This record gives sequence, C-alpha cells and structure tokens, in this order.
Amino acid sequence: MSSYRQPGIVFTDRRFTVPLDHGDPGGETIEIFGREAVASDRAADQLPWLVYLEGGPGFGARRFVGAEAWLGRAVREFRVLLLDQRGTGLSTPVNRQTLPARGGPSAQADHLAHFRSDSIVRDCELIRPQLTDGAPWTVLGQSFGGFCAVRYLSAAPEGLEAVLITGGLPSLDAHADDVYRAAYPRIERKVAAHYARYPQDVARARAIAAYLAEHRPDSAGHTLTPEGFQSLGIMLGGGSGSHQLHYLLENAFVEGPHGAELSDAFQEAMRTATSFAGHPLYALVHEAIYGQGAQPTDWAAERVRAEFPQFDAATALAGEGPVLFTGESIHPWHFEVDPALRPLRETAELLAARTDWPALYDAERLAANEVPVAAAVYHDDMYVDTGHALRTASSIHGLRTWVTSEYEHDGLRAGGSHVLDRLLALVRGESDR
Repeated sequence: MSSYRQPGIVFTDRRFTVPLDHGDPGGETIEIFGREAVASDRAADQLPWLVYLEGGPGFGARRFVGAEAWLGRAVREFRVLLLDQRGTGLSTPVNRQTLPARGGPSAQADHLAHFRSDSIVRDCELIRPQLTDGAPWTVLGQSFGGFCAVRYLSAAPEGLEAVLITGGLPSLDAHADDVYRAAYPRIERKVAAHYARYPQDVARARAIAAYLAEHRPDSAGHTLTPEGFQSLGIMLGGGSGSHQLHYLLENAFVEGPHGAELSDAFQEAMRTATSFAGHPLYALVHEAIYGQGAQPTDWAAERVRAEFPQFDAATALAGEGPVLFTGESIHPWHFEVDPALRPLRETAELLAARTDWPALYDAERLAANEVPVAAAVYHDDMYVDTGHALRTASSIHGLRTWVTSEYEHDGLRAGGSHVLDRLLALVRGESDR
C-alpha cells in the first residue's frame, strides 16, 4: 500500500488478489486495484465504507483530484473505495496486448466471460471483509455500476448496508434486442433536439459523412467511416454533449490545394472520440452484460438497427434527410476500423454467439429485498431506458426513486454533491421530494 495527500483527501492505493473464475477458487488469480479516499481531517477515524462502481463496462474508476465533485461530499462520512473493476484501470488489464497470452479466440472468449457483473460482485465480496472486518458497506453504482449493484442485491445482499444507484437500473429480463429496440427511438429524439438547437449542423453532418463515404481517411491506423462518424452521437447522452458535438463539427473542413478536405484537427478529434484503445473491454463485453440464458446476443445493436432505416447514412445521403447520429452501441465494423479492436474480431464473434450466459438477477430475492436502496432515474436517459428502469424499480422491494429531468445520464458527475445528498436522504427516509 502507498498513501499520499491531495487537497482535502488522503488516498491509499490498495491491491487485492481474487480468482479469475470464482467457480474455481483454487485456480488462476488476477489483481484488483482500488484507491481508498478519506477526508484529511478524518483519516484516523473509524468510518463506514462506501465502494464506488464506475459506469461502463470497461472503465476504471474516475481519477479525482482532491475532494472534488461528489467525492468531497462522500468523504464527510465515509471511507471510500474507488474500485477499478476487473480488467479495467490498474486491475489486471484486458486488451489486444494481453489477451493473446490466453490462447486463441476461443480461449479469449472464455476468459472474457468472467468479466461481467456476477464476477465483479464476487470480487467485492472477497474485498469487503478485508477492509470492513466483515461489516456491510454502502455501494454507489453509476450506470453499469448500478447494474452491478442490482446483481449485488440479487446475489449477496448480506454484504450491503445501503445501495445508491445513478442512471443504472437495468431491465431484469430484457434481451439485448429489447434494449436496443427501445434505444434507437430515444437516440433519434436526442438527435432531433440537437439539430433543433444547432440547425447548421444538419448540413455539416451531411458534408462530413459524404466525405468519409468517398475517402475513408486513415488517422493513426484508425479508418474513419460514416458509421464511425455517426457514433459520435454517444456524446448526446451527457449534459453538455450536444454543445461539445457542435464544437467538434464546426471546424471539420479546411481548404486544401484540391478543394475542401477534412482537417487534421477534426480527424484527430474523431479518432480520439471513437477509439477503444483506452477501454477495449467496453466494446468486447458491452452486449454480453445483457446476456442471460441460451439466446445469444448476436450483434443485437447491428441487427436491430436494420429495423430503423432512418439511421442508414447511405440512405440519408442519397435523399434529402439528415444524417442521424447513433448512441451507445457496438457493431461488427468497430472491429474492422479500430486498430485496438481488429485483432479481437474473431473473439468478439464468439462472444456474440455464446449461448450459456448465467442469469444475473433474482426476481424473487429482489421482491423480498430488505436493503435500503435509492436510485436516480434520469428522464429520457439516452443510455438506460427510463421505462425499463422504472419497471425494475417497482420490482425491488423498498427501492425509492428520484426521477428527474434536471440532469442527463452523467448527473453524478455534473450534479456532484447535490445528487449524492439527494440519494442519501432518500435511502435514509429523510425526504419524499
């Protein structure tokens, strides 16, 4: 362990050893990293623990600088563990460089099957007693971290003092097809709102998509395509995302010796925004997080997109309509254009075809839940369907919801202490507002 100070906070880096496969506790192990955070003036106090589970899948916990955002509020009363879920951050990494050591694509796919919420929760239950002397702790789950929290309530509620969820109530039984069938209309609404705010972006997006369709430029090995450009719509799910997308589009072209061409600045910004080099696990297991039972996910986002032809860039360019952006979805072409994913295409295909996914949620146990739970549900959340979330909320006994249009999906980051205060009040029964 190593400890160090930042303004208002003492951080301690911690590492834990857990089984790769919790069904084989004596087998291969991996390392899990967590960063403990405690207020400087409370470092010697006996405080209850809160474990933070980041959104994703595939992202390590946020790297805070001192007592900023919601962390500053949390450390007033908790000792916080910012957990890098397995395969992310400083936990034993999973990427194109490490996976070949597992063997061929089949072995790699089998390995990746251990990186869903069920394994993450079992990691937490091995780590918890090492920190709390066996006492239950509070979980704060953002987005996919909330999916993990619902799995926690299903599998090990005895480890939980309370659960706080922000934008992360999953459907208990929806197939990935259902998830994306609900998602595309939400995305279309977000795109329409963006074009209403910035009507000049309609022509800009058409011009960019047309250029990419003709030229397919290469940026540091990353092939830029119309579909990749459309995926920039993932930005529209955040509070400032529409504005960020507008600024990205406004300097797309420069006048070269042969006419207008995409600027280096735009190409680099697009490559950076669409590359999975920093979080390949997100692309690899994104649909697998919905897998339950024998039905394969089978590239659900790609198949369901065919039901919404208005999202086809070629069709839009052939006509008069706007080029629609897409949102949080992974497609086979991601594994063709992105150098961080290309070597893993066959592995991804095997995961998409997998038919032995264990169930993640226990509806009966959730209906009998006794753990205090509060959840922020963001109205018309682009990433997590509000209807699915509210149905799940009604299925978990005692769960209290705060449905709000004040924030988008990144409300915990944007709202900071206000969001955490609201959830703590709800989970403690101190507020019905």
